[in-house]
Amino acid sequence: MVSESRKTASTSQTLSRGIRVLEVLADAQEPLSVDQIAERLGVHRSIAYRLIRTLEEHGLLTREPAGKYELGARLAALAAGIKHDLQAAALPELTAVANELGMTCFVAVMDREECVTLVSVEPRHAIASVAQRPGSRHPFTAGAPGRAILSQLPLEDRPVEVQEVAVRGYADSHGEVIENLSSVAVPLPLRGHAPAALAVVYLSSTRTPAELAERLKAAAKAVRDALGG
Repeated sequence: MVSESRKTASTSQTLSRGIRVLEVLADAQEPLSVDQIAERLGVHRSIAYRLIRTLEEHGLLTREPAGKYELGARLAALAAGIKHDLQAAALPELTAVANELGMTCFVAVMDREECVTLVSVEPRHAIASVAQRPGSRHPFTAGAPGRAILSQLPLEDRPVEVQEVAVRGYADSHGEVIENLSSVAVPLPLRGHAPAALAVVYLSSTRTPAELAERLKAAAKAVRDALGG
């Protein structure tokens, strides 16, 4: 008879592997075969197939005509439920900023030791824009959004390197997360939420970081007002 501790360990491992399947497909940004998923997970094909079939049954994965798998539409519905009020309040402002500046605009939030994109909007009319996929993540210490979030921590917990960000009210970076890309971010402190940041990412701009920050600060204020402060 299998002990409860072994059952728990087995269930936890299965859940962890299922989540990893979703992460592998999200990182790939293209459909993958069962063999490709198994290889990236480091498991036998039969294990990968069982995980894939379970996720497919729940609508989290879908199989394309060629037989490869990609993320399912059900994931979008689940993602929309994450911080729904913040996403709903931010979306109009992100859209306005993205189209006005011709840059991808997004909200980033704190997730343990990483900065995670919650929601993003690409400009409607732009010769070249940068995709900032919701769910993408990077360490707080790399990139403007992470530093804008860290600048909101209590003084005793705030890293020394973000003190200047706290004083001037924005952070900027170039090539820290992805080579040749720049970003400007402002703090987005919200009552009842962990520290967040409102940011743009772009290849080049005739505006200075300070000018971009002023537009972002206005958008951040509008988001806070929509959420009641």
